[in-house]
Amino acid sequence: MYVENVKSQMRKGMLEYCVMLLLDKKSYYSSDIIDELERANLIVVEGTLYPLLSRLKKEGLLDYEWQESTSGPPRKYYKLTEEGRLVLVALDKSWCTLAGTVDRIKML
Repeated sequence: MYVENVKSQMRKGMLEYCVMLLLDKKSYYSSDIIDELERANLIVVEGTLYPLLSRLKKEGLLDYEWQESTSGPPRKYYKLTEEGRLVLVALDKSWCTLAGTVDRIKML
């Protein structure tokens, strides 16, 4: 049980960063974000993703645009803003530092 709790906290801690990494490449529909994260072995449900997307939008880090869909109503596609890209650069530096720290500690 302890290991699962720690793993869950680790996933939560990096989810925002991973979502921003995806949105840096191109615009995504929310279910496509979930699919991409699942392909990378990061399991996320809609109930977790939507509040995250809303928070990032409120912070000015992402925006969305409506696109027509061939299989139903228009869809909301999310993308990073310029401010979001700047934040992602800072998060990426932090991730690299953190990963390096963990690697150094593992080698002790």
